[in-house]
Amino acid sequence: MPTAARERPTLASNVKPGASTTVSVCTTCRAAAGEAPTVGEGMLAALAPALLDQTPDVMVRAVQCLGVCRRPATVAVSAPEGYTFVFGDLDVHHGVAAIAAFVSSYREADYGFVPWAARPELLRSRLVARIPSVLWSPQDGQPPA
Repeated sequence: MPTAARERPTLASNVKPGASTTVSVCTTCRAAAGEAPTVGEGMLAALAPALLDQTPDVMVRAVQCLGVCRRPATVAVSAPEGYTFVFGDLDVHHGVAAIAAFVSSYREADYGFVPWAARPELLRSRLVARIPSVLWSPQDGQPPA
């Protein structure tokens, strides 16, 4: 007996995250045991002003743990109706510029989906996860039509 496909949620098509973008920085990430300040705190301290200068409407926040402890520093970029991208193995010297460039692309991309080739080169190998929004994750995994 065939099963009926779940209906897709009715959301606006071609949603751009824009001002609803949130950048979460793990502040408990440590490069070595006992390190103080943590690499995550350093990333937040460098990333927040860089993003606020470039995109003042993006929320930059500290989070206690993103669960990627073996790949510090870890940063997540998300929006309510968009993908969440989690990146690890970031350092302050190169990661800040790469995340800032990614955020610019993310805000303009449909559902925040930035294809691999369009990501800053540094982030292409640092992706930990790309998670679809819970608001529109149908069985086929496609964004809403």
